[in-house]
Amino acid sequence: MSANLATISWPEVAKRANVFTRIFKACRGGIARHLGRRTAIATLHKLDDRVLRDIGLARSEIEAAVDGLINLRD
Repeated sequence: MSANLATISWPEVAKRANVFTRIFKACRGGIARHLGRRTAIATLHKLDDRVLRDIGLARSEIEAAVDGLINLRD
């Protein structure tokens, strides 16, 4: 039975590439969620208190609302 270096080492390389790809995708998704959260918080902080009150949100509740920890009042 003969084997060359490519057939011996390629599966290990492929396994590592798959792991790195999954790690990269997870990090990319986390970064996108973080940036989206920051953008939402910044946008809500730019609104004046009257507009926030109209949507049922106090300024102190902005971060909790973006994180989904509180429900907006009807």
